[in-house]
Amino acid sequence: MLRLRIMVVVIATAAFAIAVAAGSSYRGVSDLVGDEMERGLVDRADTVLVLLDAERTPPVRADMVEQVVTGDGAVRELAPGRPRLPVTEGVLRVARTGKGEDREDVVVDGTEYGVLARPLPGGGALVVAQSYRGATQVDHAFLWRLAAVTAAATGLAALLAWLAVGRILRPVHRLARATRAITTTRDLATPLPPAGPGEIGQLTRSFETMLGALRRSRAQQQQLVQDASHELRTPLTSVRGSAELLQRARGRLAPADEEQILGTLVTETAALDALVRELVELATDRHTEEEPDAVDLAEAAEDAALRFRQLSGRAISVTTDPAAPPVPVRARPRALQRCLDNLLGNAVKFSPEGSPVTVHVEGTRLVVRDRGPGIAPAEREAVFDRFYRGPRTQAVPGSGLGLAIVHDLVGADGGTVFAGAAEGGGAEVGFRLPRA
Repeated sequence: MLRLRIMVVVIATAAFAIAVAAGSSYRGVSDLVGDEMERGLVDRADTVLVLLDAERTPPVRADMVEQVVTGDGAVRELAPGRPRLPVTEGVLRVARTGKGEDREDVVVDGTEYGVLARPLPGGGALVVAQSYRGATQVDHAFLWRLAAVTAAATGLAALLAWLAVGRILRPVHRLARATRAITTTRDLATPLPPAGPGEIGQLTRSFETMLGALRRSRAQQQQLVQDASHELRTPLTSVRGSAELLQRARGRLAPADEEQILGTLVTETAALDALVRELVELATDRHTEEEPDAVDLAEAAEDAALRFRQLSGRAISVTTDPAAPPVPVRARPRALQRCLDNLLGNAVKFSPEGSPVTVHVEGTRLVVRDRGPGIAPAEREAVFDRFYRGPRTQAVPGSGLGLAIVHDLVGADGGTVFAGAAEGGGAEVGFRLPRA
């Protein structure tokens, strides 16, 4: 669950930040309390020294213990009934030498004391001890309070994070519900939630773009199926009628009529085979498995022209423009070969017998010119539609898919197609591809 995962990250981050802040605070407070206790111990020693010099007895403090240690280690308590402090080596050294001071921590009856020893003017040493019990109680109380505040702050951060993350992820949940509905119902018309600002809005817009592409793809597939069923109906009807006629006649037809019917069957079957192959080519685009590469456009045109010269026996020439010599283009080689074959096949098919066909290459632009019936200005966009057959070409066999395949293959490589009238009559159809 995305919300829970984000919550765990947020809570862990918040808890870590709060723990670091609490630890820094505790350390700072502990250092401050320690400094204050050290100053209190020094101040008490100074005060007791002054009072002893004035032959006065210092007032009793519950957290303080004072005693005088002589040079031979004898101890005189300044306040009766107080805990007896141990005489350490450091205290004896100060008492005997009358110089320096000694600072130690000792434990007496389970209570820790901070002990400071200072020399007395007449010999011996004054030992002042301060109990850490109060400081320890304050330290423990501060730790418990700090832990409680940390826990409360972490809980509040978790609550706020839960509410905030839920609000932030609400558009994602709406988008997920919409995509689940589309997956379940297969209805691409299901609307997506409104796209808001930020990354989630960008994600929604990306889904909307993808969904729009799927809608267009489905519409194109449905249109292709409808158009294909319409185009397939004519050759199938012709093949079926011819086959039924042969079945009914059962050898009673004249040889010339039977030959004509068999010729019709072969012609329609070949047309049907070509139509099916072009439909498969258009529907699957097998060339998408290729990786684009740098292709010499003039060399590819020469190869295609050579093939069609051998197949058709027609005069097919390839020309270039010295002012704009051919440059390598970025395209899929086999897809480019298919485009050239389709353009040359159309030019040969629609040109009168014996008329020349020219392939002109200029930079990244290639155009095929023929001497056929030409293309009317109103048809120059429509000729790239699937199954389009212009009024001047209705009598010529074909499926109307050749230029549609060129349009799709060139467009997939980032290029553009065009059609127009050739100088001196006929048509010119070509494309422009991106420079390699």
